[in-house]
Parts: sequence; structure tokens; C-alpha cells
Amino acid sequence: MHRILIIEDEASVASALAMLTKRLGYEPVTCASGAMGLQKLKPTSPSLVILDIGLPDMSGLDVLARLREHSSTLPVLIITAHGHLQNALDAKKRGASGYLVKPLDLRELEQVLRSLLRPTGEPVVGSPPDVTDAPFLIGSAPAMQPAFTAIAHACASDAPVLITGPTGIGKSLAARVIHRHSSRHAAPFVSLSCASLPDTVLESEIFGHEEGAFPGAGVPRSGHLERAAGGTLFLGEIVEMPLPMQVKLLRFLEEKTFTRMGGHEDIKVDLRIIAATNQDLSLAVAEKRFREDLYYRLRVLEVKLPALWERMSDLPALCGCVLATIAPGRKITLAAEALQVLQGYGWPGNMRELRNALEHAVAVCPGDAILPNHLPREIRDASSGEAFPPSVTLDAALHEWLDARLREPGVNYDTLHDELESRLLAALLPRYQHKPTILARELQMNRATLRKKLRGTHDHLEDEPGEIAPAGKFL
Repeated sequence: MHRILIIEDEASVASALAMLTKRLGYEPVTCASGAMGLQKLKPTSPSLVILDIGLPDMSGLDVLARLREHSSTLPVLIITAHGHLQNALDAKKRGASGYLVKPLDLRELEQVLRSLLRPTGEPVVGSPPDVTDAPFLIGSAPAMQPAFTAIAHACASDAPVLITGPTGIGKSLAARVIHRHSSRHAAPFVSLSCASLPDTVLESEIFGHEEGAFPGAGVPRSGHLERAAGGTLFLGEIVEMPLPMQVKLLRFLEEKTFTRMGGHEDIKVDLRIIAATNQDLSLAVAEKRFREDLYYRLRVLEVKLPALWERMSDLPALCGCVLATIAPGRKITLAAEALQVLQGYGWPGNMRELRNALEHAVAVCPGDAILPNHLPREIRDASSGEAFPPSVTLDAALHEWLDARLREPGVNYDTLHDELESRLLAALLPRYQHKPTILARELQMNRATLRKKLRGTHDHLEDEPGEIAPAGKFL
């Protein structure tokens, strides 16, 4: 039986972790401090350690460093209530095998534990932290945690990376962060958008050309591949690259060689490719606009960046950082009323649009406090004045509810799932005339099953004549 050492000072979380690991067939050993965890390391000989960063006596990252002195292969899963890029990079640097942010998703935790306890796979040592990068990469919203973790993995690897996300979200900035914290940080970072140039010019920019390769091609010229030698080449909007050029890029990824336009000599270059797109590349593959083999070669690691509206809890911090870069000489603040307007807007242009809006506000603001009337009119007119979207509020409420429920004894995933489903169905019922038959039909759920799931929230549902909805699809 695998023994798991749990170093967590919050009793409710430690109890829940012990309960889960025991249910999975492992033997938990819990410790409430870093010193106690280090003392129990040798006697318990654990197969895995679950380690909280915020311990009462020392940082969990310092405990991780001590654990690595003991063993370079012992899987260590870092958990933290403060999920941001710096913690993710620090954890990878010191040899963390996994990184999760509280409140923990029980299914994800179970999958991670099973994965780390496989006989194959060793921890990956990350790169030096020093996150003084773009304001976009701050914050602790739940939607950003997978991105932070993926960036940390990319920093610790030399494999190709595909960065996906909507326009204006900061894909090129994420690429710069990955380069800056990779083993290639001392070499060039070269960036090129595949959407901004005609085909011939784009091919010349990437691969270079020899004299006379095309009309107007004078002296031989090296391309971005040669300029990025030893470092990183970032290709933005990769889906816009023409198919013939995709073949040449695929060859380079597989062989590290290419030929200039109009040339015959193979040129060998060592560099890393990071690509980005705001489109669904799998759809482009299905539509024959993008090569499937190139798609998989570029997507060895993937960083998915969420839209700004998915991380609205980070908006105050994001605005503060953007304002500091826009007006470094002014102590300018954002009035609560102005922040409320910004939080009620949908931000289709994401971080780029937010920066533009704040630049406008700084330009027209005569004092040190940005008021609603200093914001662009289109944002004021389109703002609902309430937090956007409702899911942000739901996330906060759900996390608060989970924190409270996990402090209670005997709570497991099934209990939480059943209670949430019951509450969801109870909330839906008034929208269907308080009639379970109608609700069951709309959800394609058996009416008896629906009544059972509603038990406890609606004990006095009146009996209804009528058909029973077909069983099958559950909400």
C-alpha cells in the first residue's frame, strides 16, 4: 500500500485529503507543520507528499527544497490558497511534481494522485523565478490557475508550445515569460505575426532568401529562424500560415534544418518554437486549412489563456498594474464607481481593450482619481453596472460553500455532488411552473429520478398525472 505524507496545517483540508487518499486505497499520514513533516519523512518512507505552501512555521517551498535534498525522485504535490504565477514558477524550480490551487477539485486531485503514483515519470526542475513581467500575468482568479501551471511547465521544458486564447489577451506576453524563464533566456527572443504579411514576404521573413529568389530579392538575407538561433521564435496567428510554408516549418521542427527561399543549402539552427492562435486549430485541421501533423508537433505543450471576463476577480489588481505602467509618475487611483463600471463590461477586446480604456481615462482625468465619466463612452454605455458575468459570482459563492462544507465531518465527493445537484434542480423547478413532469421532460430525466434528487429541498411536491420523461441525459 502507498503511504502518502500530507503536510497541511488547516485541519479541515488535512482531514478531507486524508479521507480522499484513504478512499483511493492509500495510507495517509498527516502533519500540521513543515518541521513535523520533515521529521516524519524517514520513518514513514512515503510514496508521495502533499505539501501546502502556507505553513505556520515555514514556507512549503522551503520544505520542498529540503525534501529534494532527501530525494530527487519523491513525487511532491504542491497545494496553495494563493495561486499566482510566482508560486507556480517557484514550485517548479524547486522540483514540484504537481501544483494545485485551493479549493481543490476532488476529481482533478484524484487524477493527479493516480498519475504521480505511477511507476514512470520524475519531477521536472523548473527555471529561475523573477516575475516582473506583463500585468496580465498577475492575479489569482480560478480561471488563470491552469494557465499559470501550464506556463510553469513550459518554462521547465524545451518542447514546442502552442498558446491559445482570444484576441488581445496577451499571448505574445506569455511567450516572452516562457522564454525569459527558460534555459534559453540569454539568447534572442524573435517575434513575428503570420497574419500581417503577404505569403512571399512571410516566407522570406521566416526562412530568409537568396539573391533573385523572387522579384525584388536583392542580396541574400537571413530570416527569423537564423536571427533566433539559440533562443525562441514566436509565431503569432500560426493558423494564417499558408499550407506550403507549413510543410517547411514541419520539416524544421522535425530535423532542425531548413533552406532559404531560392537556396539549395541546408541550414541547421537550434531554437525553440512557440506558436499562438486565437482560432480553434483542431477545427482548422478538420477544414484542411492547417496540417494535422504540424498541429501535433506545435502542441507538445499547450497554454490556454482565458478571456478577461473569466477572471474579473483579478480586475482591481490588473487595473492597478496597468495604471502604474501608463502613468508611472502619477499616483492615480480608480474610484469604486469607475471600477464597478469596468466590472460590468464584457471586454471583448480583453487586456488590450482594458489598457486602451485606462490610457483614455488617464489622458482625460485632471486629478488623481479616475471617475466613471473619465472612461470611454462606449464602455459606460455598454456596462451593466453589475459584475460580469454571473459565473464569477457563482465561483466565489461555490468556493465559500465548499470551504464551509469541507469543515464538516463525513463529507465526501458524493455528498457534495448530490447536494449541489439537488440545489440546482430545486432552483430550476420554479422556471417550469413548479411541475416536476415538465422539468423532467426538458432535462430528459425520469420523473421518479428527478423527485428522488429533489428530496429534502421539495418534500411536498404535489403528485402529477402524466407521462414520465424518457430516462437518459442528466444535467
